[in-house]
Amino acid sequence: MTTLATDPLTLIHLAISLAAIATGLPVLVAMLKGQMPPTLTSIFLGLTVLTSVTGFLFHNSHVTPGMIIGAISLGVLAIAVFAFYGRRLAGRWRVAYTVAAALALYLNVFVLVIQSFVKIPALHALAPGAPPAGPVFGAVQGIVLILFVVAGWRAVKAAWTV
Repeated sequence: MTTLATDPLTLIHLAISLAAIATGLPVLVAMLKGQMPPTLTSIFLGLTVLTSVTGFLFHNSHVTPGMIIGAISLGVLAIAVFAFYGRRLAGRWRVAYTVAAALALYLNVFVLVIQSFVKIPALHALAPGAPPAGPVFGAVQGIVLILFVVAGWRAVKAAWTV
């Protein structure tokens, strides 16, 4: 049976990840309205960078899928941060930021779903294995992907019309 880890690094990483998602969702909702709330966006971007960075602190003797997702996330976040702070969302940078921010949030939620199926016994029973697999896991990840593609597309349309 799986158990939730209680070591300090894991708990801190988990708290930062959940806080990044909790701030990212209202940022995404604001983007759907063509808004970019500066304070909430800054918190979201900072926490999401911190999530990816703290993920690399776990000691592994080889490259893991989590490290690959973290590296992709940091690359995407570099674009988002540059578009938001460096270019101040001018012109096409507003759309670049919107795509990058939505993708960074999606990657956090993608990992949350994986970790939920690995660590929460009721979900693990539905999709045993590490990494989890099967129709229930695939359906959940598919629904999350579809929701983010639709929300991202609508946010880009809203950003383009501002």
